[in-house]
Amino acid sequence: MGDAQIGLMTATPIIIVFAIVLRRLGVLSTVATVSAVSLSVAIATVLFTTQ
Repeated sequence: MGDAQIGLMTATPIIIVFAIVLRRLGVLSTVATVSAVSLSVAIATVLFTTQ
């Protein structure tokens, strides 16, 4: 496993937790939170498989 893949495995959960925290604080709507989480997972999946 390369450094880029380890970075993706570290950054993606941080992005997801950050989006959930912002949702609970009322900064993001539910649609925005779902979009942020799903897009970050999709991007991480594509980048992880192409590395």
